[in-house]
Amino acid sequence: MFGNRRRNIEEVIEANLDALVRFAYYRIGNQEEAEDIVYEAVLRLLENRNKANDAKCYLFRIVYNLCQDKFRRGQVSAIPLETIDLPDKTDDRLDQEDIERINHLLDELPPNEAEIVRMNVVDELSFVEISHILNLPQSTAKSRFYSGMKKMRQKYFTNNQ
Repeated sequence: MFGNRRRNIEEVIEANLDALVRFAYYRIGNQEEAEDIVYEAVLRLLENRNKANDAKCYLFRIVYNLCQDKFRRGQVSAIPLETIDLPDKTDDRLDQEDIERINHLLDELPPNEAEIVRMNVVDELSFVEISHILNLPQSTAKSRFYSGMKKMRQKYFTNNQ
């Protein structure tokens, strides 16, 4: 049983490693620091594997918290997303131009809405996962998402008329 749990955790880590680095990178804008943060999160998961019911959400939450800690300590300042050199994605569901356009619109949203839209659209996390990562009710995550999307649509259509 214990071996199965460890194997499952290793599979979760392997399946989400690139997404976790990208998740951290979009928040702090530095590839090496993003990788360090993910490494720290993986170590914490391995140390606390018995406490983590959902390893994927646990990892994303730890990465999110570590990024927030860097902001609180002043080690990283808010990064205008258009200045981030986006890493290559293996599957191009969104191309570079789409991501830059989304990031520009996200910069104009309140941070709590922008974070949830980014987590859903760019990081491809579900509302259940987002609510676990941010420690919010799922209904709050959804309402912030829909509010942010509405504002983005209004801004996009206002700018393109």
